[in-house]
Amino acid sequence: MIGSLMYLTSSRPDIIQSVGVCSQFQSKPKESHLSAVKRIIRYVLGTTNYGLWFPKTDSFQLVGFCDADFAGDRIDRRSTSGMCCFLGKSLIVWSSKKQATVALSTAEAEYIAASSCCSQLLWLKTQLADYKLNVSNILLFCDNLSAINISKNPILHSRTKHIEVRFHSIREHVQNGNLDIQFVNSEGQLADIFTKPLIEERFCKLRTELGILTSSLFS
Repeated sequence: MIGSLMYLTSSRPDIIQSVGVCSQFQSKPKESHLSAVKRIIRYVLGTTNYGLWFPKTDSFQLVGFCDADFAGDRIDRRSTSGMCCFLGKSLIVWSSKKQATVALSTAEAEYIAASSCCSQLLWLKTQLADYKLNVSNILLFCDNLSAINISKNPILHSRTKHIEVRFHSIREHVQNGNLDIQFVNSEGQLADIFTKPLIEERFCKLRTELGILTSSLFS
């Protein structure tokens, strides 16, 4: 069942976080894990008329949102990175993944998430260049001011020297003007849906803003 749900996440971003959590317990599942999987399936069956909407647009601006749930895993205390990338108003990339290392602070977890999203945005830029579509201004929205300040500071200090080198590439791209990282408040953070469980009202709001809409709106 988990394998089928993982396949479904390629077209249903709204279930990727919950499916990712359940997939961690495939080797030794308990009754509670089976109940969680069944709940996801019931949700999917109840929303079969929902899908990603790609509106017609002339905009080819790349915009990313990144977020992290600091030490959200109660077993190993690792954080979860969530990110989504838009081409114009269309959602084209999304991810919910547990970080490989234990972050020591919220700022570090958010910084790692921002670095991962930066890499994805720059890769998308190279792919668009192959189609003669030049993207000059890439925006990345983060809801943690400390992580933004770290990405704009080219000097390593006690707060950042322990972070793996590969995550510091975002600094170079910010300094070179390849990426503009800006602050967004928690209410406007679209990647929130990829990092942790949300109340129904918040979940439905973000689902709509991501462009996952019901077909009845267009009939």
